[in-house]
Amino acid sequence: MPILLQINVTANWGSTGKIAEDIGKLAIEAGWESWIAYGRGNPTSASNLIRIGNDFDMKFHALQTRLFDNHALASSKVTEGFIRKIKEIKPDIIHLHNIHGYYLNYQILFRFLKEYDAPIIWTLHDCWPFTGHCAYYDFAKCSRWQTECHDCPQLKSYPASLWHDRSTKNFFTKKESFLGCRNLTFVPVSDWLNGELKKSFLSGYPAVTIHNGIDLSVFTPAETVKEDSTQKIILGVASVWDKRKGLDEFVKLRKLLPENYHITLVGLSNDQIATLPDGITGIRRTENVRQLADLYSMADVFVNPTLEDNFPTTNLEALACGTPVITYRTGGSPEAIDDATGFIVDYQDVEALARQIVTVCETNAISANVCRKRAENFYNKKIVFQQYITLYNNCLKQ
Repeated sequence: MPILLQINVTANWGSTGKIAEDIGKLAIEAGWESWIAYGRGNPTSASNLIRIGNDFDMKFHALQTRLFDNHALASSKVTEGFIRKIKEIKPDIIHLHNIHGYYLNYQILFRFLKEYDAPIIWTLHDCWPFTGHCAYYDFAKCSRWQTECHDCPQLKSYPASLWHDRSTKNFFTKKESFLGCRNLTFVPVSDWLNGELKKSFLSGYPAVTIHNGIDLSVFTPAETVKEDSTQKIILGVASVWDKRKGLDEFVKLRKLLPENYHITLVGLSNDQIATLPDGITGIRRTENVRQLADLYSMADVFVNPTLEDNFPTTNLEALACGTPVITYRTGGSPEAIDDATGFIVDYQDVEALARQIVTVCETNAISANVCRKRAENFYNKKIVFQQYITLYNNCLKQ
């Protein structure tokens, strides 16, 4: 029985943790023994679980990041202990996801991986592996990562450093650590990120895009009834709302829409909800996916004015519930839709965003059935993630 080990900051929680969980379930169905190593939380899983460190280790790692800008270079003893566990398990495939997040030392891990005789798969959920600091750089309009990071313009962004700028040293430490690893294959989750990867120091490695998938049995059109049939509902969803996710864009948008258009935003904090203007309703983050599917189904249109992103699953969830999507031309966000299921608007063009929203709501030109069909054809997680099992098997044959 082949053995799979996945490594991610979370297990069966959050977007990347759920992806790892779903891949593990498919691997088990295919006859694999599945393990997931993770850094935070207290999850349950169909796979065998390994926690890397504990809450104190994470807090100490975060403190070092704030003071020294050395993110993912702390947790040395914890990482060495985890490597001993890997040697006991002897996985046939090691699958990396987010190895950042205050729980792991990538320099020590890759020193081991370069010696370990097994294929390594690395799914890229963001840009952190090839920058000197940040996970995204579009909002800052920074391209220094293509040559050499320095004078980081996003030092206070995740993983935040209070004052020390180690971006140049981090850039070259990553480059030294990640290059020279045999049998390493990258899996960007969007074509956009695949293109960015080709501009980075990791361009020499093989890479194949595998888009994210969702549970179509959960995210499915629901019978919902509006309290006011004349009202148009605009929905936005994010796990954390900030400028990067487009919260300010919705505030600007509210001023441009007709009075009977109402915006609902899911995932806000209490403080953010308290500051919302009239015409915008805020809802705290919910883990109740059925409730979320009902909100998608009730909405006339799902709007994603993200200012930097990879391949947001919220777009897929909306489509699966029969709701058209309008998004900025940002990162891999436009890849989820086509001309029959939504609109792509130029970056931060709020007036164009408002016009397209009115077009969708007033003309009913986009069919809920067509949106659902696109989700079924391209984003069924049981089909999408099967590509990983095929990739594992192909790697073992080489």
